[in-house]
Amino acid sequence: MDDHLKMISSLLQIAVWQVSNTIQLAEDGATIPFISRYRKEKTGNLDEVLVQQVLQEDKRLKELYERKVYILETIKQQNKLSSSLEKAIQECYDTKLLEELYAPYKKKKATRGDMAKTAGLEPLAKFIMAQKQVLTDQILQKYHCEGYQDNIAVIQGAKDIIAEWINEHLNSREKLKNILQRSGLITSKVVKSKKDIAEKYQDYFEFAEPIKKCPSHRFLAIMRGANEGLLTVGISIDDDQFKSDLYRLFIRSNDDNGDIVQKAIDDAYKRLMFPSIESSVLNDFKAKADTAAIQVFSQNLRQLLLAPPLGTKATLAIDPGFRTGCKLAALDSNGNLIQSETIYPHSSNLDAMQAIKTIKYLVENHQIKAIAIGNGTASRETESFIRKMTLPEDVKVYMVSESGASIYSASETAREEFPELDITIRGAISIGRRLMDPLSELVKIDPKSIGVGQYQHDVNSSQLKESLDQTVISCVNSVGVNLNTASNHVLQYIAGLGPSLARNIVEYRKENGNFTAISELTKVPRLGQKAYEQCAGFLRIKQGKNILDDTGIHPETYSIVEKMASTMQTSIQDFIKTKKFKNIENLEKFTDENFGLLTLKDILKELDKPGLDPRGENSAFAFDKSVQTISDLYLGQKLPGIINNVTDFGAFVDLGIKESGLIHISKMSNTFVSNPHQIVKVSQEVQVEIIDIDTERKRIQLKLL
Repeated sequence: MDDHLKMISSLLQIAVWQVSNTIQLAEDGATIPFISRYRKEKTGNLDEVLVQQVLQEDKRLKELYERKVYILETIKQQNKLSSSLEKAIQECYDTKLLEELYAPYKKKKATRGDMAKTAGLEPLAKFIMAQKQVLTDQILQKYHCEGYQDNIAVIQGAKDIIAEWINEHLNSREKLKNILQRSGLITSKVVKSKKDIAEKYQDYFEFAEPIKKCPSHRFLAIMRGANEGLLTVGISIDDDQFKSDLYRLFIRSNDDNGDIVQKAIDDAYKRLMFPSIESSVLNDFKAKADTAAIQVFSQNLRQLLLAPPLGTKATLAIDPGFRTGCKLAALDSNGNLIQSETIYPHSSNLDAMQAIKTIKYLVENHQIKAIAIGNGTASRETESFIRKMTLPEDVKVYMVSESGASIYSASETAREEFPELDITIRGAISIGRRLMDPLSELVKIDPKSIGVGQYQHDVNSSQLKESLDQTVISCVNSVGVNLNTASNHVLQYIAGLGPSLARNIVEYRKENGNFTAISELTKVPRLGQKAYEQCAGFLRIKQGKNILDDTGIHPETYSIVEKMASTMQTSIQDFIKTKKFKNIENLEKFTDENFGLLTLKDILKELDKPGLDPRGENSAFAFDKSVQTISDLYLGQKLPGIINNVTDFGAFVDLGIKESGLIHISKMSNTFVSNPHQIVKVSQEVQVEIIDIDTERKRIQLKLL
């Protein structure tokens, strides 16, 4: 276990005691958000990312140890466990390398070599491999048996055994893998019979590139084409050079024995060694590409979830449409549906007149302060229609992304929330709530449906889910949740809760009214002390009994704040509102065996901004009024836009039309940019210049200004 901890310590460049304490906290039931925020003294101020990495490495090493035990026992049962192989396995701490060491010994159906051994040809194979004596007909005839009834068959059986020995040679396999990784070319060709339906992969019909330089998005695109049966993919190297190295290693005579060994080498390389190593290398690069794509997806999701909310303002949400009309949903300041209507502003003049009356009535009658318009079909036309109306000056108009709204509308979650409403009205409500609080609404939708990913359908699904779930958890807990208004869908992501306890909290709230203190959570059925410890610091109560309940200060340290206020001879309310806490001197006197200066400094930060949303404030944004379709664009045109997706090769920009434009990474700055996330983020407002338009392929190239 000590070696285990030291290994994590060395990898992450942190102290062994930090690793040990973090693992212990997790084993005691603490969550990542709780550990990183409220146990800083225990971890030495490790942030959320490092805490997660410690736990991931701990899990990986424990699983690796169990896998080693299994592999060693399996190979031992086959009587193939040499001392060198055992040492290599024991000293291996790389999961992929361990599986590579084990690959030749995995249980599989009987091979040609196995059948030859069963027939008793292994002594002959050893004789040939030794290359010390002349191979005669008399020697070969001794091995004639059922299935191997002549010299040709006997020699072939011996070659099959030798080929498998060569394939199992660890140094040769490792050398080949290094060659493929370092100097191999990833190649792809179109399947000739499917060329007509593979047009979207035309860039890869005759493609070759050093695999180590192939970016993740390109690798995943090539592999998608292969998985669809449209491309053939492989790795190319100098085969003859590597086989020559094998010849020098294994051939020690120029007689019949040497000739047989050479043919066995050729067979081993083509049939066994190269295909398995090629597959292993492709899998390794696929795993790296998956990790890169998942990281991009998680970054985008975090930025989207943490987009500034409009806040508690009565909102009129519009799901625009032409033939079926625009669905309206008037929402109160808490996002509750007040009234829904359907208007047809794009049909006839008479319908447009009626639409104006309906909107004005809803705005005036429900004191609407914001209008949220979905950015789908008819969005720009609807926006133009709204902006031409005479509405109160304090009513702002916003364009809101519809990505995933249709998925939500038809989901079990939406049916549970609005069982009697039409699916289109549910969509309008979701659009309005996204503006008011993106985080609370978007957590109801599978992240893969939100539209900010990169090849999300091609990457490891379990790894993607784990990463996205952790991102959602991180975002929800970093912002905090209003205990009296939050749905069970957002509460379930709070540290220590989960779906069951989240539902219990909502049910308790319905039956007993709003919570007046965080401590009342202990009355919720099945919410025990551990769950309370984990969740309490991430929940908020507005205008509750205790002003500290609207801060990120954990209830376990309320007594410290009370002690601080007492030394200043004032109430907690006055202590906070008049900022007397800034006059506190000698913080050390408020520390104890559990909470030190790190925690106390965090407390003072929270007291300085009680109830403040860390996401900032939303601002109204308007697209260029002259641009309604791609045909309105021209080269050199400068436009406002909103980043709606970031990939590792650039960023896509919503220009207010159906097609998004692309800012290639090379067009983001006059200097070299290695990662688009260094320059832009999802939901960021930008100014761009049109540098190329392909109307036929619906592609728009942009330059960031």
